[in-house]
Amino acid sequence: MQPDTVEASRPILFIAGASRGLGLEIATEFLKRGWTVIGTVRGVARTKLHDLADEYRGWVQIEKLDIDDIESIAALGERLSARRLDMLFINAGTTTREQDIPVGVVTTSEFNRVMLTNALGPMRVIEALQGYVPTDGMIGAMSSGQGSIANNDRGLREVYRASKAALNMSMRCFAARERERGRALLLLAPGWIRTDLGGSDAPYTLEESVPLLADIMLAKKQRPGLEYLDRFGETVPW
Repeated sequence: MQPDTVEASRPILFIAGASRGLGLEIATEFLKRGWTVIGTVRGVARTKLHDLADEYRGWVQIEKLDIDDIESIAALGERLSARRLDMLFINAGTTTREQDIPVGVVTTSEFNRVMLTNALGPMRVIEALQGYVPTDGMIGAMSSGQGSIANNDRGLREVYRASKAALNMSMRCFAARERERGRALLLLAPGWIRTDLGGSDAPYTLEESVPLLADIMLAKKQRPGLEYLDRFGETVPW
């Protein structure tokens, strides 16, 4: 059990999509490393993030956010207006219900759903909150190696790939617009990890992956500009 008060000197990680899976484990790892975490959940039901907040009392702030809802994003921005965010990281994501459906066959509603959650929603959150991240802070989003156009020689998961490529391009646009500020910007490709989204066939576990990802996030905070990095900190071809 941790103390009920938060030291003013503790850096703050904001992570969107922290109720379970990879986002929850990243939040846990940063708590272990002495950070305060502001994590978001989508609904009103109790989640594992609430259990984490009970364990690290006073070091976890839970906020409600529907990344698909622009009004929810705006309301979050107002609630956090007095906060300094040393890291702003968007983890929320989804995929198609039929993962290997060709992009030319998928329904319009399903295409729009994945694009909204994986590309537009994350950029809306970044735009809404980026003013709370100082020059020496870091802004990032969870991308995927499947968002790499150069590396795509297999096809499959076409809508998911397209949504992550769209996220990557949107972050490059954001980086170009804010080049003069010199902040660190990160697109992180974590590899195929066993989560609800990744499935049980994934080769990597959360336990082995998350410390590596946290190391990359912390190291990137010291380097300005945008990078697209894999789980080993190596550059992924755009």
